[in-house]
Amino acid sequence: MSTLYPLLVRLDAIGAALERSGHALALLGLGSVGLETARIDAYSDLDFFAIVEPGYKARYLDNHDWLESAHPVAYAFRNTVDGFKLLYADGIFCEYAVFEPDELAAIPFSPGRVVWSAPGFDTSRLTPTPRPPSEKSVEWCLGEALTNLYVGMQRYRRGEKLAAMFLVQCYAVTRIAELAAQIEAPAAGYADAFAAERRFEARFPGIAAQLAALAQGYERTPESARAILAFLDAHFAVNAAIKAEIEKLLG
Repeated sequence: MSTLYPLLVRLDAIGAALERSGHALALLGLGSVGLETARIDAYSDLDFFAIVEPGYKARYLDNHDWLESAHPVAYAFRNTVDGFKLLYADGIFCEYAVFEPDELAAIPFSPGRVVWSAPGFDTSRLTPTPRPPSEKSVEWCLGEALTNLYVGMQRYRRGEKLAAMFLVQCYAVTRIAELAAQIEAPAAGYADAFAAERRFEARFPGIAAQLAALAQGYERTPESARAILAFLDAHFAVNAAIKAEIEKLLG
């Protein structure tokens, strides 16, 4: 498999670097370099966890030598307490985190692929801890979308166009993405448990065809809000009072 894709070749090289580093325990590939390699394309990147011995996490975060040994690094910045976003000199982009084994039970993540593990390391520790479903209710998503429209249009009328655009065209549309399966049966594809907007066009082509009307851009927030309200009203029981208030703001 690794001979087919530069990403997987690089991930194998990172695994080999971890093995040489002396205090690493495993490398877990996630997303398209994990269990979903069938969706790798020219725009994929490397998502992975490096698991290291207790007491060595800071060493692997503070020093990129193990990543540099796979290929020269052009840019990196620490985006979380546990990890970095990193760009290799040849354009391969990475998002990664470093954990010690006992931290994994508290970390939410999707199942991945063990790329490398040290002899004797219990790879069952790389299986995510089962958690209760975190699906948002229809009532919550609908209520958030409607109130996003209401507050967003208030801010628009106040002259806060950027804040209005975010509330209406980002936040309310995100709620629609989370409601999509209530409206349209998803097509076969890879769902993202943490981001409903990922691969949305492939999974919900019918709703995706309407997205341009729901997010028309900075200067067209009222038009976007009107389209979103009509969309919600067509598919759900919209409260008459909040609908009337939104319509007043729309003029």
